[in-house]
Amino acid sequence: MGKTVFMFPGQGAQYVGMGKEFYDNYNVCQAVFELASKVTGIDVAALCFEENEQIHMTEYTQIAMLTAETAIFMAMEQGKQKPDYTAGLSLGEYGALVASKVLDPADAFHLIRKRGIYMQEAVPSGGAMNAIMGLEPKAIEEICEQTDGIVSVANYNCPGQIVITGEQQAVEKAAQACKAAGAKRIVPLNVSGPFHSEMMESAGQKLAAELEDIQIHRIAIPYVSNVTADFVTDHTLVKELLQRQVSSSVRWQQSIERMIEEGADEFVEIGPGRSLSSFVKKISRNVAVYHIEKPEDMEAYVNR
Repeated sequence: MGKTVFMFPGQGAQYVGMGKEFYDNYNVCQAVFELASKVTGIDVAALCFEENEQIHMTEYTQIAMLTAETAIFMAMEQGKQKPDYTAGLSLGEYGALVASKVLDPADAFHLIRKRGIYMQEAVPSGGAMNAIMGLEPKAIEEICEQTDGIVSVANYNCPGQIVITGEQQAVEKAAQACKAAGAKRIVPLNVSGPFHSEMMESAGQKLAAELEDIQIHRIAIPYVSNVTADFVTDHTLVKELLQRQVSSSVRWQQSIERMIEEGADEFVEIGPGRSLSSFVKKISRNVAVYHIEKPEDMEAYVNR
């Protein structure tokens, strides 16, 4: 019998209004937003539902995204929908940890709020990220290694799409070299910092201090780490992995391939946007992919 993966998206998919239909129709979702507000001191419902610029600022985006994702997951769980595995891209890994019962929601909200602040503080300017389309990973890795300055792979998203990160000039030089080497397209990303680069190590160190007092539960549902692209079987490793994740490459393609190896044949993206669904479809044509962003999506999935 096949296995189902619940997967949670990262930064970039946020928009004003995300999660509102769930909030309006499910008490359990309202409770999630109220908890996030209580933990962080932010009116997270207003942040997600009312027109504002903060939702696109890293220190606010992360708590907004995680709250919306967790609310939708809780509605799914209330409806007896349960995954066999979980995974999340970057901040989405915290959604996966909640779904796998490794982190209590309140602790996840506290951590992701601090993570967003620390990442925003780490490099207020001078960093960049570019998506490289249509060039082999090894070629991109070699170009990054040969480029002066700080530049490395941030995300292995799917075949034909890799994101590089680092100092702006170094990223631009590496992107030009990738274009010369045959990349089909270069897309500068609208982000506020060089996420998942060594320039984020200070943010990881500050996050480690926050993690010291957080209780990590035994892993109830297997989840795959961004850092290792493998299942985490020892819950005592979670804190170190979350610290490293801030400055390490996100091995999303490898994570999906690992879960497919273990029998995953159904992938359900929970939260705003369809980026993860798109990646999975490019990684494998032999799996079913679903996306749950609104209550009608959940109804369609439950009644499939």
